[in-house]
Amino acid sequence: MRIVVADCSAEYSGRLKASLPRAKRVLLIKADSSCLIFSEIGSYKPLNWMCAPCTLKELEPESEQTSQESVPVQAVPVTAEEAPQIQKIFKVSATKSSDVLTVSLYHIYLDQAFELGQDPGLVKDGVEDHLQHYLSQQIERIGKGAKLVRREYPTAIGPVDIMAVDKDGQHVAIEIKRHGGIDGVEQLTRYLKLLNRDPLIAPVRGIFAAQTITQQARVLAEDRGLECLILDYEEMKGEDSGEMTLF
Repeated sequence: MRIVVADCSAEYSGRLKASLPRAKRVLLIKADSSCLIFSEIGSYKPLNWMCAPCTLKELEPESEQTSQESVPVQAVPVTAEEAPQIQKIFKVSATKSSDVLTVSLYHIYLDQAFELGQDPGLVKDGVEDHLQHYLSQQIERIGKGAKLVRREYPTAIGPVDIMAVDKDGQHVAIEIKRHGGIDGVEQLTRYLKLLNRDPLIAPVRGIFAAQTITQQARVLAEDRGLECLILDYEEMKGEDSGEMTLF
């Protein structure tokens, strides 16, 4: 990974045209030659970028003016007045299209490369599978005396996240989401419609469980007779591990 902090301007040409005026920015250049330009504030996304597959050429300002072979016609024009100020030019060309990102560096504050090695990838914590696991281990969160029947209870239209029975012996179908919206309520409604046709387990009531539930989803769920349950992932994780927690 190469990190460059510099006063720079940029020009993107090809399927679309965009430009960045001169300002102090950070450039990230990855091993695959992709180049991303960031500013101090604003969106977490880069201001402009070129993704792999692509090729990157480093050019001197003189090359930009004199070499027609190495520089495409879309290059940023360099006037006689600007040329002495430009220290370096990055020209990043897409492999599968005519898109070109040309970055002119006027003053370079930092230009350093780091060998990051192989990345193990993102490990997500608090995903629906984890919530399902912890709730199945702590099933009394839906009510004292509740018992787990099974996770991934099969139906003709897909598995219900958790099937349980409450203290009165009534079956409870639980749909789990990280962020509960109307789609999740509709999904649970379809499961219940099918499950309540089975005389061996009917009547089945539903619980819509999530870390957060939108107001619209809550209103719809309550209108359909469904219970809403907010799941505190950190609390559930601490209880399942048996570790002592402060609160």
